Amino acid sequence: MATSSDVTVLLQRIRDGDSAASEAIVPLLYRELRGIAARCLQSERSDHTLQPTALVHEAFLKLVGQDNADYNSRGHFMAIAAMVMRRILVNHATARAAQKRGGGARRVPLHNDLRISKDRSIDLVALDEALTKLAERDARKAKVVEQRFFAGMEMSQIAEILGVSLATVKRDWEFARTWLMREMHTDD
Repeated sequence: MATSSDVTVLLQRIRDGDSAASEAIVPLLYRELRGIAARCLQSERSDHTLQPTALVHEAFLKLVGQDNADYNSRGHFMAIAAMVMRRILVNHATARAAQKRGGGARRVPLHNDLRISKDRSIDLVALDEALTKLAERDARKAKVVEQRFFAGMEMSQIAEILGVSLATVKRDWEFARTWLMREMHTDD
């Protein structure tokens, strides 16, 4: 098993244009990326055309294909991976909804913990719109939601990535969760 420093070195090599590093990093991060993809897809409809493996591959191509990619650490890379997966799913949902003039999507308010149970789905487009509004108001709080909800990161990991205290992340999470529930509820 590779250490975080091994991954950081590979990420620096990728930033420097080393294509061999891109191939070497895949097996080191694949399980974690697939876990993020599975969490992202958990709230999607059961007949979703994207599967976790396809979502990982599409996200990974976007992540390592960037010319200006500057990943500071494994955690930073994973946080950005979660954001990229979210964008892919939102784009997919938007395209599907456009095809069917609404796509039959149901709006389901987030429950108290912002975790979606297996029998509930969430309108990913509505969540994305609300997160975009939150990011305009407070970008750090939106990042906390992305990292917690989409990447499944622990509060302490988020604090480390954002360079803030654990207490700050907890306050940001509580505020963001309440704000998003209110924002999505008013859209009904």
